Amino acid sequence: MSTQQRFQELKAVRIKRIQFERAVKDTFFITLGILAASFGLKGFLLPNKFLDGGVMGISLLVNQLTNTNLSLLVVILNAPFIVIGYTQVSRLFAFKTLIAIVGLALALYWIDFPLVTDDDLLIAFFGGFFLGAGIGLSIRGGSVLDGTEVLAIYTSRKTTLTVGDIILGLNIVIFSVAAYLIAIETALYAILTYLVASKTVDFVVHGIEEYTSVMIVSDKSEEIKDAITNRMGRGVTILKGQSGFGKTGHRVKEMNVIFSVITRLELQKLKTEISKIDEHAFVVENSINDVKGGMIKKRPLHE
Repeated sequence: MSTQQRFQELKAVRIKRIQFERAVKDTFFITLGILAASFGLKGFLLPNKFLDGGVMGISLLVNQLTNTNLSLLVVILNAPFIVIGYTQVSRLFAFKTLIAIVGLALALYWIDFPLVTDDDLLIAFFGGFFLGAGIGLSIRGGSVLDGTEVLAIYTSRKTTLTVGDIILGLNIVIFSVAAYLIAIETALYAILTYLVASKTVDFVVHGIEEYTSVMIVSDKSEEIKDAITNRMGRGVTILKGQSGFGKTGHRVKEMNVIFSVITRLELQKLKTEISKIDEHAFVVENSINDVKGGMIKKRPLHE
């Protein structure tokens, strides 16, 4: 067997191992998400006739108005978005979403969760928390339990509206209908539930650390690079660039641009280190959702 064939076989084995590990992780996240969402719904929201936003909010609203089984509503109302996910995202995403939604419907139908509390504020908060955690975990597993974001992505591609605009507009309609047909107080608690669920989804999907990418343009780039790598223990990437317009007019000058990714908590320390070296350095910050690899996950060096 040639070296090239051996390399290809090892590569194929490695790819299969990665795919298997990913499948196990996705199954774990989706299963945990289904259980968390089911607990939030049956332990808090459903017995107390509370609502949420999105497709789940529509399902809860229709359930209250018509007494239709919630499990059936979850599948029926999310079915169009599974089709949209198939055409707009991927076949694998649509398959995982179908499994997740059917799993949630079965959990709602078969699993009995105890009523945790009858305090309205606790119901809205923790109902939203567990529902949001379930949705967030399902997203970590490569699926969704609520088709709202799929609809928003599809619509944003067809119109000038953003994903946020579409989700906000849909929820305004849901809460307005709830206020008109049920009660204003119910709509207000639904808004609180939705806000808690939304923030919990962000927390579960993006984690507790928020990352910031930083680009630094300075004539003293070498010193700044050493400060970031040696004093902060973070990695950098050096990009080649040219200066543009300066205080003395147009200048054509080759220079290094430093790119690095740090956590939000380290941002002020980075700015301090830069200021020590070059108070006039040009620094651009951008928020990012997550990173993988590099030195970002390693413990910073001690000063």
